[in-house]
Amino acid sequence: MRRRKFITLIGGAAAAWPLAARAQQPTARLPKVGILYPYSAADPGYGLADAFHDVGIEEGRDILLEWRYAEAQIERIPALASDLERLRLDAIVAIGDVAIRALQRETTTIPIIAGTDDLVGEGHAASLARPAGNVTGISILASELNAKRLEVLKEALPSVTRAAVLWDPATGTFHLPTLRAVAQTLRVELQEHEVTSEETLTMALDAAQAWGADSTNVLASPTLHALRRAIIAQMAVRRLPAIYQWGESAREGGLMSYGPIRTEVYQGIVRQLLRVLKGANPAELPVEQPTKFELVVNLKTAKPLGLAIPPLLLARADEVIE
Repeated sequence: MRRRKFITLIGGAAAAWPLAARAQQPTARLPKVGILYPYSAADPGYGLADAFHDVGIEEGRDILLEWRYAEAQIERIPALASDLERLRLDAIVAIGDVAIRALQRETTTIPIIAGTDDLVGEGHAASLARPAGNVTGISILASELNAKRLEVLKEALPSVTRAAVLWDPATGTFHLPTLRAVAQTLRVELQEHEVTSEETLTMALDAAQAWGADSTNVLASPTLHALRRAIIAQMAVRRLPAIYQWGESAREGGLMSYGPIRTEVYQGIVRQLLRVLKGANPAELPVEQPTKFELVVNLKTAKPLGLAIPPLLLARADEVIE
């Protein structure tokens, strides 16, 4: 049941960018952009290719894209980054901290337009207002939202007192203090587990259940998002309620999600890319942050767990799956 639908209008972005006009000239050189993407090309849900299309940019007509997919295997990312660096690109789009860091080791001159948890906290940009290097893009407030998801989980399930935290060590530890502080305020004990694969996921959840976890907070991470189906399946078997970052996780069977709207994040990355291709200096192009967030609640998942989600929370949800 859709409660509210956010509609993102890319006002004038395509019109302001004369790529289509240039493409009509046989001698015009199309800008060549690399994409370092941690997921699979077949990953369901809204992706970067959709974002290019939605702002009126067509691959092959307006822009040349060199896609490199890590297939959720972070160990492949350094080699993919090295491959892109050799292609004489005008810019590179990178999703996630590992991809950005790998590209920064390869080049300090090619502009990198990134989408990640926290560009400043991860050390990729000096500040939001003035990045000061070759990286700019979209920073998704991961530290604050990881903590906010714990608050939403506690509101949905007031009896929660022990929350397992699944986090990806590749994202760094800078965001954990905020989560711990909020947990202390909520009087919720945390048990933190590093997860990098399905094997470590199983080990983490075995330990969490032995500890007596009554809920799970899945933190922001490209790797954890790529593992979401395995996480959702294990939560169902273990009867553990969990909250996730992206709406897709709740729509695919997770209990709840709260975070940025994926369409807005990816379209924002494309808009930043277009500004750089038009001549903007990434060192001086401010990092953007999401302004809209969505709460998705899956009552189909709640029912077999015997959970009753408070009506006030359901009333605030942007989408309730029944």
